[in-house]
Amino acid sequence: MTRRHLPSGGPCGLDFLIPDNWSANQALAVVELIDDLRERICTHYQFALHELQREQRTPPVNPHINDEDPF
Repeated sequence: MTRRHLPSGGPCGLDFLIPDNWSANQALAVVELIDDLRERICTHYQFALHELQREQRTPPVNPHINDEDPF
């Protein structure tokens, strides 16, 4: 069994219990709610989120490495 990674990139997250007896309409309503919430958060914090993601994805700079001296 392979483990799926979450959109956050982590291998695990919050353990939400989803009832087995939801109808397709109930499941769709939850998906739409989550989509709407994500859209509102992204719209409100778009610049801050973009900057934070850029910082997190940029490799750290090692001040002890000198590009001019290969040894």
